[in-house]
Amino acid sequence: MKNKQIDIQQAAEHFRDGMTIMVGGFMGVGTPPRLVKALLDSGVKDLTLIANDTAFVDTGIGPLVVNGRVKKVIASHIGTNPETGRRMIAGEMDVELVPQGTLIERIRCGGAGLGGFLTPTGVGTVVEEGKQKITQNGVEYLLELPLRADLALVQSHIADKQGNLVYQLTARNFNPLIALAADVVIAEPDVQVEVGDIAPDAVMTPGALIDYIVAPQEC
Repeated sequence: MKNKQIDIQQAAEHFRDGMTIMVGGFMGVGTPPRLVKALLDSGVKDLTLIANDTAFVDTGIGPLVVNGRVKKVIASHIGTNPETGRRMIAGEMDVELVPQGTLIERIRCGGAGLGGFLTPTGVGTVVEEGKQKITQNGVEYLLELPLRADLALVQSHIADKQGNLVYQLTARNFNPLIALAADVVIAEPDVQVEVGDIAPDAVMTPGALIDYIVAPQEC
């Protein structure tokens, strides 16, 4: 079996300027804090971040925005982080706002190898700008294209040493789907156990999708 165990310094070796990174979480809950800090400390820049939101200035992926490391954000809302809005208005950072359901479905399509999907959400609004419209059975739809990333950073509650993951409560939001939609996936669990300690029916993300695991600090 492949040894997927790495430390936080080895995780940082996967970061580079200009890459596209998906990060799990909802206003910071379910966002891997040590991996985000390592990303910040690495000094990489010109990142494109795909996430539900940019959390707050001091939590989640917010510090990456505040420190000017982000070239573009693709997210469903930015209202909780005023620095994101300021940088967008000042032209310092590109922000693509996507309805939340549309965003997660674009990620799911990227993970499933689909070419996109049709949705009525956003028809007749600014969301439709630059997108193809298709009429089906008399109803107008937008063609939304899939999203993929170079790297996905995932937080789980439990992981075994082969990367089988269990999430807890709200952290089971974007994490399971972004684990499908990136070339490399790094998981940061709260607790690590041996292979076989997680009941098969309890596994939410199978280890086959996880490339590397950063051990909890207490290990």
